[in-house]
Amino acid sequence: MKGIVSALAAAKSVQNVDAAMNIYHPECVLETPPMGTRYEGERSIRRALERFVEFAPDYAVSLVGQAADGDTLCSWGTIQFTPQHGFHGEIPNGKCVSVPVFILFRFRDERVIWESFNFDVAAVARQTGLDAGAYVMS
Repeated sequence: MKGIVSALAAAKSVQNVDAAMNIYHPECVLETPPMGTRYEGERSIRRALERFVEFAPDYAVSLVGQAADGDTLCSWGTIQFTPQHGFHGEIPNGKCVSVPVFILFRFRDERVIWESFNFDVAAVARQTGLDAGAYVMS
């Protein structure tokens, strides 16, 4: 599990959507509760990753720890990125943000079947000079 997640983190950190999609199971669910998003299935997740690369073209994640409990793996570390826009037309200040992250994963057929990506969206907003609602889609 840890190797699969490390490969996914590496793919996302170089904005390689194709490599990331090879790690996600075709029936995967990808959710980011702080942003109010949930994507199901290969097509939906691919489009979400493509939009995320446009939103944060310099995105990088550094995982510093991982722990497993049964079929769930929790990874934690730091994400850094420069938001290009808010989700309702807002313009951020152009600064790169850095916030802690924890990500929960489940697996099927040696691929990620479920991912829940969690971070402090209010900290991102503060660092970019916007209201937290700028980064919440729902």
